[in-house]
Amino acid sequence: MSPSRPRRSVEEVLDAVRAIPEGFVRTYGDLSPGAPRFTGAVLRGIGDEVPWWRVVHADGTLAVGEEQRRRLEAEGAPFLRGKRTRLDMRVARLPESLS
Repeated sequence: MSPSRPRRSVEEVLDAVRAIPEGFVRTYGDLSPGAPRFTGAVLRGIGDEVPWWRVVHADGTLAVGEEQRRRLEAEGAPFLRGKRTRLDMRVARLPESLS
């Protein structure tokens, strides 16, 4: 059994989201390893005081839809072409070294 990672607090998740620069994203799992749904619960209904739109699913799909897409496009986040709305995570995902 591998050692478990410490769980982040609500404030740690919010601080990590605030630290994501424009044009980049992080995943729910990046922000709360082992408990991505915790990040979702923290961000649910948070409003615009935190850039919630910069948090996406690991495959680059958006959890919130058109409003999230509009905000990310305005920031220059790169999207892939295709039937599903997805970010190009090779470019858009904030490298761990910069977080």
